[in-house]
Amino acid sequence: MTKKLQLGLKENWLQFTILVIVNAFVGGMVGLERTIFPKFASQEFGIDSKTAILSFIVAFGITKAITNYFTGKLANKYGRKNLLIFGWLFAIPIPFILMNATSWNWVVFANVLLGINQGLTWSSTVVMKIDLVGEKDRGFAMGINEFAGYLAVGVVAFLTGIIAQKYGVTPYPFYLGIGISIIGLVLSILFVNDTRQFVNIEQKNNQSQNLENVFLETTFKDKSLSSITQAGLVNNLNDGMIWGILPILLLSLNYDSKNIGIIAAIYPTVWGIGQLFTGKMSDIYSKKAMLFWGMFLQGIAIISIPFFTDFYQLATIAALLGFGTALVYPTFLSAIANATSPTQRAESIGVFRLWRDLGYAIGAILSGIIADVYGVSTAIIVIGVLTIFSALVIQFRMPRS
Repeated sequence: MTKKLQLGLKENWLQFTILVIVNAFVGGMVGLERTIFPKFASQEFGIDSKTAILSFIVAFGITKAITNYFTGKLANKYGRKNLLIFGWLFAIPIPFILMNATSWNWVVFANVLLGINQGLTWSSTVVMKIDLVGEKDRGFAMGINEFAGYLAVGVVAFLTGIIAQKYGVTPYPFYLGIGISIIGLVLSILFVNDTRQFVNIEQKNNQSQNLENVFLETTFKDKSLSSITQAGLVNNLNDGMIWGILPILLLSLNYDSKNIGIIAAIYPTVWGIGQLFTGKMSDIYSKKAMLFWGMFLQGIAIISIPFFTDFYQLATIAALLGFGTALVYPTFLSAIANATSPTQRAESIGVFRLWRDLGYAIGAILSGIIADVYGVSTAIIVIGVLTIFSALVIQFRMPRS
């Protein structure tokens, strides 16, 4: 007798747990580059231009953004699991390319593959968890998902810093990537089940109106969806800046690889752990309020970075930035899911993630150009001001939710 499918976190805890573990491996692939890339660029390729160094983030952000969109668009047609497996196949060559790169162009190419990998795998696990849990635990589910992914980013960022300090920036830090990609692929093939059938269950009891044009409504027209989307873009815009510019700033302050790794890891680690709590909070408290205060706190933390040089001061700022990001990240996804019908949810999340991850590219280009022309401190302050402006858009455009 076939077991009757039910929505809920408790009812689907085993499959949910498997997806959380898979997403930790997904996040680990990004953590490989989080600490060591400015030093990698300088030592291995003689590249010191901020704009040139950040080209790898631009390649990653644009590719991931476009892949997010098509993952959402194609999820119902081809199945979440198939897209997840396909995404892992793009991850396997990445560490080998980075270890054997003879020019910076190979590094940029590896980040194109990383963008495709992240777009397919992370988007698939997000949609699958939302499918499984239903409306009641949606924020909590997203909190757990993003906790696993970004905790892994932080842990791997820390480990690569330690390894680079002891053995050099290549090849040893990239060995982690070989294990991460192979284990992620095997787990996805053997233990993950597709979740499309859960959408049909939820759709029977859902009263949400279908959007006339998912792309236009999510991007511009719908006040809730478009407000969330612009904040997502700005959130990753500042994350792209932190990813590329913060290690450069710390290098200029004569921090070694180990301490850069610690500071660079605090931000995604607090972001990751915090989401265990903020995800559940978004099921209880106003999503609008959480989005406003999260973006506002990020902006204040970013603006303060250039004014401090002490290790513990910068570590505290990184923790505040991580908490601000934790407030918004699971809330983005649960708010988008609440504002769309189950049959259009994957596509709307794909559109949101398209714009959100274009923020990586925009942030890297903008901060790189400003840093090269006006200095690193100016670049950081400009991004901080933009983040506060995004918080104000949430406050004054988004309906209460």
